[in-house]
Amino acid sequence: MLLAVLVTGIVLAFAFRRYLTVPQIQDFVARLGHWGPMVFVLIYAVCPAFLVPGLPLDLAAGLLFGPVWGTVYSLVGATMGATVAFLAARTVGREWTEQKLSGPLKKLKDGVDRGGWEFVAFVRLVPGIPYNLLNYALGLTRIGLVPYVLSTFVFMLPATVVYVYTGWAGGEALAGEGTMTETLVRVVLALSALGALAVLPRFVVRLTKRRRTLPH
Repeated sequence: MLLAVLVTGIVLAFAFRRYLTVPQIQDFVARLGHWGPMVFVLIYAVCPAFLVPGLPLDLAAGLLFGPVWGTVYSLVGATMGATVAFLAARTVGREWTEQKLSGPLKKLKDGVDRGGWEFVAFVRLVPGIPYNLLNYALGLTRIGLVPYVLSTFVFMLPATVVYVYTGWAGGEALAGEGTMTETLVRVVLALSALGALAVLPRFVVRLTKRRRTLPH
């Protein structure tokens, strides 16, 4: 029954993906008033299990709640969503996930089995790895639930901050809020943050290699 719910949710999410755009999410949550933040977090907690991309939610959070609270709500929701998918992979979704694991994701699973939470921390910093399939793949590893949740929460923070801030800055620019100088600074900061996010994994790799070569 749980597997049927999971598959049905994925099919419905794909069928109604046109309603999961940034404007649609923003309009729906904005109509909820004080209930908006709670509903937004719950939506984010469910969507990853149904393979709904997290980027539109992060951008919508910036538009709805600003860069600070948007980051808080997105990070909490994304961590909850990653945990739901992780547990689903360890129960009802194990056979399906194992069939999907090949190539890079298979290597990822092997890497987590060897490196534990440190490897989870690294892959959370890599923006190119599919967030939703990553959650399922990590559910098949031997890492414990608590290390997984903690490393996911901490090391998803950089990407969440960048995406939420980008959504907020873009919304402010389109709305014409602030002076031209303020708008330019926000746009430059957003672009710089996106560039830094792209090179962050390389920095982490170099730092890890250097630490391993140091004498203990």
